Amino acid sequence: MVVVLTLSREAAITVADLGEFGLIAAIQEILPPDTTAIVGVGDDAAVLPAPDGRTVASTDLLIEGRHFRRVWSTGRDIGVKAAAQNLADIAAMGAVPTALLFGLAVPADTAVTWVLELTEGLVAECDRAGAVIAGGDVTGADTVMLGITALGNLGGREPVTRRGARPGDVLAISGMVGRSAAGLAILQAGVDPASAPGLADLVAAHRRPRPDYQAGPLAAAAGATAMIDISDGLVADVGHVGAASGVRVDIEAARLPIPGLREAAALLGADWRDWALGGGEDHALAASFPAGASLPTGWLVIGTIGRGNGVLVDNRPWHGRGGWDHFPAC
Repeated sequence: MVVVLTLSREAAITVADLGEFGLIAAIQEILPPDTTAIVGVGDDAAVLPAPDGRTVASTDLLIEGRHFRRVWSTGRDIGVKAAAQNLADIAAMGAVPTALLFGLAVPADTAVTWVLELTEGLVAECDRAGAVIAGGDVTGADTVMLGITALGNLGGREPVTRRGARPGDVLAISGMVGRSAAGLAILQAGVDPASAPGLADLVAAHRRPRPDYQAGPLAAAAGATAMIDISDGLVADVGHVGAASGVRVDIEAARLPIPGLREAAALLGADWRDWALGGGEDHALAASFPAGASLPTGWLVIGTIGRGNGVLVDNRPWHGRGGWDHFPAC
């Protein structure tokens, strides 16, 4: 095993050189011991405890060229991002992330060192969330693809869904918005992130989102009536809450946490509101709370919930960038 791992750290060694089981062995060397699993990595399936009697589960796909580009992001960046966007969904239900499983498809000529860096990114983000990697699979493909499944524990609480927002509630956010979209715009424009203050932070936000995983369970304990992970854009995602709850969502743009966005927008000739309101992949959490509720530390009120339907920005319909859609209407 040590010999395999040593060889795999050489950039010239490819997945084809190691073979499927050699690659799996090299990946397993990186995974820390899992003391929580009844049956962990290395068997046909993992067996995990469910102390609450219920398990929160979420799954997602990442495909090279659509969700990430290796010319812009390292393997570790992509691993962090893949874990974060799934673990954030668990937190958005008010649950504590507990475990992650990942499937990986790669071309045969992929450098093993890149696969191991990807695994290190997954491990690092799971560790930050308090979760473990419980298993996975590898296979060959013409392009890099990841399939991630995240699991969580509600700790005896009811899940916080998208359906509970009520007129009179306040709309709050944990985390910042628009930074990932701004970072992507900087990379697409070919601008050197070191050329102006703050740009490197925005690019880092795109490469490695940092959800506050504790914010979800804390919001649930504080009485959040609805909650969602902002993955496709603020307007789009709070719009899902509004549609599921049968309410109107009113956002006040001046309240949005957007450090660095105005300066970057001025540099690129863009509208910062398109990033903040329509940009995705920040993986902040948005939630509704009863008026007068004591919000947990880190949560910021950005609007209100009213009667009606749709999303208003500063009392007007939003006609800018509407958020991410994998299958937009032609």
